[in-house]
Amino acid sequence: MLPLRLARSALFAAVCVTLAALAHWFAGGTLPGVGQVALGAGVVTAITVVAAGREREPAPIALLLGSAQLLLHGLFSWHAPMTPGHGLASDVEMELCHLTATLMTGWWVARGETALWSVLRRLAVRVLLILAPCPVRPPTPPAPAYRAPGIPYESVLRHAVVRRGPPLPAAR
Repeated sequence: MLPLRLARSALFAAVCVTLAALAHWFAGGTLPGVGQVALGAGVVTAITVVAAGREREPAPIALLLGSAQLLLHGLFSWHAPMTPGHGLASDVEMELCHLTATLMTGWWVARGETALWSVLRRLAVRVLLILAPCPVRPPTPPAPAYRAPGIPYESVLRHAVVRRGPPLPAAR
């Protein structure tokens, strides 16, 4: 399902690029331009299309998110350098900002992934139930023909009326 894979990859790239741009700006860099953001989104989308084929656990999602943050940090630092003496100017502090953003959103992306796959599984079951042909019911066996009672009390019990409750004299 290529459309679903592309949609998941694009959403993942949007989260990664937004986090990287905000972390880069928060740590004292300049906001990357539209060209750098588009390039970063394209690269992250292209990489994650390969990984978006099946449901992932939180650890691989966080690892992919962290790798993307490092890649985007390099891209944004190369195109939009830090301003000297402004904010958290060192590379170590910048990496800590990216790591913090990764840890904060890794769980969020993993939960979204779990919710998406849960919805898709439920939709698949509903579609299969709708598209599956109804099973043919086996014919009901014919009603047995009347047979004469073999034992005398069968005829009496066959027409007996059953009522619930105690006998009438005891009910008074």
